[in-house]
Amino acid sequence: MGTWTQWTGKPYVRQMQRGAVALAVAGMLAACGGNDDDGQPLDVTILHINDHHSTLESKSKTLQLSTGGAAPVAVAVDAGGFPRVTAAIDSLSKAAGANVLKLHAGDAMTGTLYFNRAGVDGEADAALMNTVCFDAFTLGNHEFDKGDSGLKGFLDLVKKGSCKTPMSVLSANVKFGANSALNPAKAAGYVQPSTVVERSGQKIGIVGLTVAVKTKTASSPDADTTFEEEVTAAQREIDKLRNQGINKIVLMSHIGYGSDTAIAPKLSGVDVIVGGDSHTLLGPDSLKTVGVGTPGGAYPTRLKNKDGKNVCVVQAWEYAQVVGELKVKFDAQGDVTECSGTPHVLIGDKFTIAGKAPTDAEKKAIDADVAAKGFLRVTQPAAAATAALQPFMDRVAVFNKTQSAVVPQELCSRRVPGGPGSSDYSRSSAACNAEGSVNVRGGDIQQFVAQAYLEVANKKYGGADITLQSGGGVRIPLLGTVTAADIIKVLPFGNMLFRLDITGAEVKSMLEDGMEAVYGANGSTGPYPYTGGLRFDVNTKATFGSRVSGIEVRNAASGAWEPLNTTKTYKLFVLSFNATGGDGYKTLAAVPAARRLDIGVLDADVFFDFISTQPKDAATGLPVLNRLPTELYSTKSFQ
Repeated sequence: MGTWTQWTGKPYVRQMQRGAVALAVAGMLAACGGNDDDGQPLDVTILHINDHHSTLESKSKTLQLSTGGAAPVAVAVDAGGFPRVTAAIDSLSKAAGANVLKLHAGDAMTGTLYFNRAGVDGEADAALMNTVCFDAFTLGNHEFDKGDSGLKGFLDLVKKGSCKTPMSVLSANVKFGANSALNPAKAAGYVQPSTVVERSGQKIGIVGLTVAVKTKTASSPDADTTFEEEVTAAQREIDKLRNQGINKIVLMSHIGYGSDTAIAPKLSGVDVIVGGDSHTLLGPDSLKTVGVGTPGGAYPTRLKNKDGKNVCVVQAWEYAQVVGELKVKFDAQGDVTECSGTPHVLIGDKFTIAGKAPTDAEKKAIDADVAAKGFLRVTQPAAAATAALQPFMDRVAVFNKTQSAVVPQELCSRRVPGGPGSSDYSRSSAACNAEGSVNVRGGDIQQFVAQAYLEVANKKYGGADITLQSGGGVRIPLLGTVTAADIIKVLPFGNMLFRLDITGAEVKSMLEDGMEAVYGANGSTGPYPYTGGLRFDVNTKATFGSRVSGIEVRNAASGAWEPLNTTKTYKLFVLSFNATGGDGYKTLAAVPAARRLDIGVLDADVFFDFISTQPKDAATGLPVLNRLPTELYSTKSFQ
């Protein structure tokens, strides 16, 4: 934790002396009828999450922990899940005492089957959020994925919960259109720009903020619903609260950590920013060495606002894995004098090493190491939240067994083209190899997925010119009547999708990266590029930078194939894994933040959406999945 002298350059004791004088003066003013908030310091604990994205179940996580030897070893443990979030917030709240705020900084919805395959859209998320009873929730961009009506339906579900204090839903920069289900004339009080809560008799203002451009261009708000520029809207609402005599302001900001740190110096009166949207892990560097993730900054990040006063910025990563605990000290004037805290990484207490339980000595060493780290919090799932989740788990299990599509001709799987004896020849079935099309074009199912991304992106997520799917990320072929579980097995890794704005030159470089990762030294078959809206010729015998030629982009309006324009900017829809450099795609990893957008939708969910649009089988009513026309395959020729 930073010291007070890091912020002010003055000894902390001097500040305390001034605070004591101010307290005495404020006490005399209060006796004469002054503001109740004046002259009283206040300690507040903020417990917060963000971007849980319908991730309600726990998952296994591998950490590097000490088992008593010289070096840490890989230890697997059950981690995260919303029942652990509920338990951690409950426990931390009780330990903190009366002055607690429980906040959710947006993007509760979309990302797993629990969003739209376990009941009404958002029903499971609402049920689990109501086991926490948040004080406030700010609207994220994904709250608008099903339009304003879908969002209202979700908020109706939240309001039906048993929480004694209704959760305030906040956004200071959204203006719902005249026809919106959430227009104040139709849904008064559903969404407010801010709210005021009291702790120990003192008022705290909480302002909500939704990322503007991203929500309008990459989600699905109603056409006449608009989003004001973030700083302008936030300052207006902060000023409104200050004019009411409220001198402690928390901004719940779903605009991303980078934007939070950029706007903090531009805002007057803000004290704390609890953020979301960028899925940023904050905390010590040891989070990386332990294997939790790579932190993007300190928890909390300490900055100055426009007034030169302290402001504390926090975020709690993603997918119900972390509960942030921020402790804030306000002085008699409502200014922050100190903040500190912990990003609690939620884990269980059952560890395995190479699939086996540790010995007693190893378990003792692991427990000691977990305690010493400070940020690993052993948490048993809350019983009530586990019970609330169970019916939705049951529905997902039923959904997985449902028949989802008919595939009359095998959608062959092949990571890379090539004939007998080539590196991935054995992956395809005997029938597919006998047919020979996979030798020339590669896998049908890989190409089908790339096309799915393209068509769904253009219908729902702001559009794409081209898409990319690594051949190895698509795991199985499809044939016959297939279930939802079969479709999930096609894309089992749970990747989210990004949209990157890249030049034609970068498109060429991206393809060469993929080919080098396959045909260069120590290459493997997984990175081979399958693209939607983009096709090319491949010469595996050429050197790096020369393996791809004849690159063409399909004009979405006319259907014509046009030569790649190296100076033009194209919208690329791509898995988060590849967008951050996975499978050797170094060009994509180098694309700056200003040209990348985390769409935040699950790959399998996009695939399901695409499947639902296919022609229906007359006998069963199920979608029929046919191979794509040859012209849409990305590999035009292969040698």
